Amino acid sequence: MNRLNIIFVIFVFLIACNSEKQNSDPVKSSDSYEDLVSLFKDWRAFESPPLREGAPDYTKATFDKRHPEFLELQKRLNSIDYSSWPINQQVDWNIVWAEINGYDFNYRILKPWERDPAYYKSLWNYRSDVPAHEGPTHHATTEIWTYEFPLSTPEKDRLIADLKVIPALNEQAKLNLTGNARDLWVAGIRDIKTQSKGLGNILDQAGVRETEDLVTAINDAIESSNDLAKWLEKEADSKTGPSGIGKENYTWYMQNVHLVPLTWEDEVMILKRELARAWSSLKLEEHRNRDLPELEAANSPEAYDALAERSAVSLMKFLEDEDIVTVADYFDPALREHLGAFVPAETRNFFWIGAHYDPRPLYSHFYHWFELARMDTEPHSSEIRRDPLLYNIFDSRNEGMATAVEEMFMQAGLYDDNRRVREIVYIMIAQRAARGLGSLYAHANEMTMEEAGGIHSEYTPRGWMKTEKELLIFEQHLYLRQPGYGTSYITGKHLIENTLADYARIKESKGEEFKVTDFFDALNKIGNIPISLGRWQMTEMTDEIEMIKGK
Repeated sequence: MNRLNIIFVIFVFLIACNSEKQNSDPVKSSDSYEDLVSLFKDWRAFESPPLREGAPDYTKATFDKRHPEFLELQKRLNSIDYSSWPINQQVDWNIVWAEINGYDFNYRILKPWERDPAYYKSLWNYRSDVPAHEGPTHHATTEIWTYEFPLSTPEKDRLIADLKVIPALNEQAKLNLTGNARDLWVAGIRDIKTQSKGLGNILDQAGVRETEDLVTAINDAIESSNDLAKWLEKEADSKTGPSGIGKENYTWYMQNVHLVPLTWEDEVMILKRELARAWSSLKLEEHRNRDLPELEAANSPEAYDALAERSAVSLMKFLEDEDIVTVADYFDPALREHLGAFVPAETRNFFWIGAHYDPRPLYSHFYHWFELARMDTEPHSSEIRRDPLLYNIFDSRNEGMATAVEEMFMQAGLYDDNRRVREIVYIMIAQRAARGLGSLYAHANEMTMEEAGGIHSEYTPRGWMKTEKELLIFEQHLYLRQPGYGTSYITGKHLIENTLADYARIKESKGEEFKVTDFFDALNKIGNIPISLGRWQMTEMTDEIEMIKGK
C-alpha cells in the first residue's frame, strides 16, 4: 500500500470514528415535563413525512434516511425520568411512548405504504365517529365533508390543492406497493374504485362545473385513481402471501402501542366468552319476553322520523334524570346530527335493521359524538391529549366506551319502558364479538379475510349480517388493515367494566359513596386515551401498565 492510500485509509477511519462517537453520544437526561412537551412537538413534526412531488413521501429510501432521526427522538424520550411526576403527567409520557412504538411497528412490521393499497385512499366523505379515521390513513387526505358548496374562492383553492395530491400519491403508490399480502391487496382495489366514483360525485355539487380549474383537478384525480385501480388489478394475481401479522406481533402491538394489557390468546378467550354470553342472554331475554308483542320496524320515512325523535328524547332524558353523566349543552345537538333516516327493508345493513325497531341501542353507541363534541368545544388542557392520538391508539377507549354504554345504559334502566329492546343490545354484543373473533384468526393467518367474515356472518343472531354484504367486507377489511380494531369494541368494553369495578371498590373501601355520574365524568375529563391509562389515573392502580412493560 502506498503512502497516499495509507493516508486515505486513516482519514476514512477517523471520519468513521467521529461519526460513531456522535451517534453514540448519550442524550442529556431530564426530569422536566416541559421537556416532554417539547419532545412531543418535535415528534409530531417528524411523524409527518416530507413531500415528494407534492405528496407525502412514503418511499423506502426516505424512511431509511430519516430513521436515525427517529432513533434520536426515541432516545430523548427514554432519557426523561418521569418517576416523580404527578400521575397525569406520567400518563402523558406513556402516551408519547406508545405513539413512538407505533411508528416503530409500522416501520418494521405493518408497513401499510408497502402492503396495503387502501392506505392510498385520499377522499373521505364523512367525519369519523372516533377521534381520527379508522385504520392506517395517509397524511394528506381530501376531507370533502369539511367543504360547503358552492365554494368560496379560498375554499375552492383549498380543494384544488387537496386534489392535486392525489395523482402524485397514486403514482408513488406504484413504486411503494411491493408487498405480497393478497387479502389486503385485493380488498384495497375496492377502496380506490370507490374513490373514483366519489370524486365524480363532487362534479355534481353546486357551482363546481362552472369552475374550470376545479373541474380539471377533479378529472385528473379521477383518471389517476382509475389508472391505479387498473394497475392493482393487473398485479393482483402475483400476490399470494398472508395478510395477518401473526400472533406474536399482534400481542406486541396490542401491549406496546395500544396499551391493551392482553395477549392474542387472552383476546380470543374474552371474545368467545362474550359471544356465548350474548347468545345465551338473548335467548333468556326472548324467553322472558315471550308474552310481550314483538317489536315492529318503522315502515315509512314518517314512521322512522317519529321513532328517531322519541328515541333521542328518551335517551337524553334518561342520561340527565338518572344521573348517568353530566349532560353538556352540546350533547343533544351532537346526537341529533346523526339520527339517521328511513332505509327500505331490503337494503338495511346490520345497524339499521336494529335502528328501525328501536334506535336507542345505536344512539347509545353514538356516545362517540358526545366525545367528539367535547374535543371540539372543551379541548383538553394537556397538549399531548388535545388532538387525536396516532395509529388509532384511542380505540380501546372510544370504541370500548361506545360498546360498553350500550349494555351499561340498559342495565341502568334505559329500556324499562320496553323490555324487548334489550334483545337488540345482546344481538349487537354478539355481532361485535363474532367479527372481532374472526379478525383475530385472520391476523394469526389461520383464516383468510373471507373465512373470518364467515364467523362474523354466521354467529350474528337472526341473520342480521346476511342482508347487506358491503358492511361485512368493510369491517373485516378494516380490521385486517388495523390490528386490534376489530376486537377493541369488546376488549375495550371489558377493560372499562374492570375500571368501573375497581373505581367502585376503591370508593367503597374508603367509605365513600359511588356515583355513576362521577365515573363517567372522570373518564370524560381524562380524554380519549387508552383505557389502561385512564384506569391508572382514576384508581392509581399500575398493574396493567406494569404488566405491559414487564415490571
